This record gives sequence, C-alpha cells and structure tokens, in this order.
Amino acid sequence: MSFDTQRVARLAMIGLAAASLAACASRPKPAGPAAPTTQPSQPMPPEQPPQAPQSPINQGALPGSVQDFVINIGERIYFATDSYDVTTDAQAVLAAQAQWLNRYPAVRVRIEGNADERGTREYNLALGARRANAVREFLVGQGVSGSRIESLSYGKERPIDPGTSEDAWAKNRNARTAITDGAR
Repeated sequence: MSFDTQRVARLAMIGLAAASLAACASRPKPAGPAAPTTQPSQPMPPEQPPQAPQSPINQGALPGSVQDFVINIGERIYFATDSYDVTTDAQAVLAAQAQWLNRYPAVRVRIEGNADERGTREYNLALGARRANAVREFLVGQGVSGSRIESLSYGKERPIDPGTSEDAWAKNRNARTAITDGAR
C-alpha cells in the first residue's frame, strides 16, 4: 500500500468514526435507569423510536367539578316542539346526571327550562317551567334529593342560537342542569 493510499484510508476511517459519533449523539437518550452495559462483542439491539401514548394522559376535568359534569355527563337535554315530555335520548342523559349527582351529594343544581322564539312570552315561560319541572321530577325519581334542585323558566329569553330556522329553534327547546353550589 502506498503512503497516499494509507493516508486516504486513515482519513476515511476517521471520517467514518466522526460520522458514527455524530449519529449517536443526535439520538434521544432513553429515560429511566441506565441500561446495563453490554460486551463489545455483542451486537447492540436496534433503538426503538419513541412511541406516542396509546391514550392521552388524563388531562380531563377534576372529578366532581362543573367541568367534569358538563364534559363527561352533559348539562342539557332537548324537547320536541310544544312538548315537555322527556325523550328516550334525554332519559339517558338525565340518568347519567342523577348518577353523578348521587355520587356528589353536596352539589346543588338549578334546572333552567327554555323555549324557542315562537309563541307568546307567557306561553314560553309556562312551557319552560313545565320542561324544568319534568327534568326535576326525573332526577328526584332517580334518587336525587329534591331539596338540592331548584327550577326556573327563562322561556324564550335566553336562546342558545339566535337564528330563526328549524335548527336554531330545536337548539333553543331545552332544559339545562346548571350546578350552583358544592362542586369542586
């Protein structure tokens, strides 16, 4: 081997070693206790890329909080036009509300009955009151103490959607269970 060939070979080896070191330096270090050392004659296992958690870390609401109730249970049910009958879908939400309220007996709630914009103010106030009372009766029937529940009607005074379409009216025909006291 000539002097130039040896020199090129050495430079190539140095370059390869530097590239290897640079590649190793850019990899993230494993978390936790140090891995046991391996013998130089044993091949290193391939490093696994970091994996995203399978489910998000619990960043949800604090159990027993207003946010927990709103996000995980649901605070609102909806009614058909000119009706205060609790639908099957609404019964499922109210049953979950009752279970939550029974789990947190210090919590007090206000049931707010609402109506869409059609009809007179007096008619909608009465309809909102019947809706709020229907929800209250359901919750009491599920074991929630009536002394923890107040009800009132806003009629058409507090619409969710100010529009004048069927979709807007459907959103505004509701009863909301609002936590007033005792939540975390």
